[in-house]
Amino acid sequence: MKIYTKKGDKGETSLIGGVRVSKTDTRIEAYGTVDELNSVIGVIRDSAKDRQAEETLVSIQNILFTVGSELASAPGSKMKLPEVEVSDIELLETEMDKMNEDLPDLKNFILPGGDLAASHCHVARCVCRRAERRAVALAQVAEVDEKIIKYLNRLSDYLFTLARFYTHQHGGVETPWKTRG
Repeated sequence: MKIYTKKGDKGETSLIGGVRVSKTDTRIEAYGTVDELNSVIGVIRDSAKDRQAEETLVSIQNILFTVGSELASAPGSKMKLPEVEVSDIELLETEMDKMNEDLPDLKNFILPGGDLAASHCHVARCVCRRAERRAVALAQVAEVDEKIIKYLNRLSDYLFTLARFYTHQHGGVETPWKTRG
């Protein structure tokens, strides 16, 4: 199988279901940003080497493929695709609760950073928020499963908590935001 097809050389691509759309289509922006997020999470996995978090991150990456496939599906497509489940959202909440047991209370806004793995988490959190905004924009013009938006919202919270967890686990320091004046 060749990777290149040359079908996208004129700025269009196919959705699941065969419909051709511009590569600037809101749907393409949404699932493309989810793909970018998935790649950044791969960087977190490779930089942190934490077995427990790695299992959760692999699970997240698999769910993000599900999210991407749902977003990449043309309206009315008859292809049966996996869906985001409520249990996927609950897993993120459970993992955050576990991590928060060992973290000091958050009393200030903190600057991104503190540890290399944590910094990657902060980048992923920002990409996740953008993916969420793109999914919300798509939901304004097409049907989007509300669990996708909930999942992305919760995932950004998870990535923030994971950043804090790595900072503390690796002996880093959280830097509080200091306003001028």
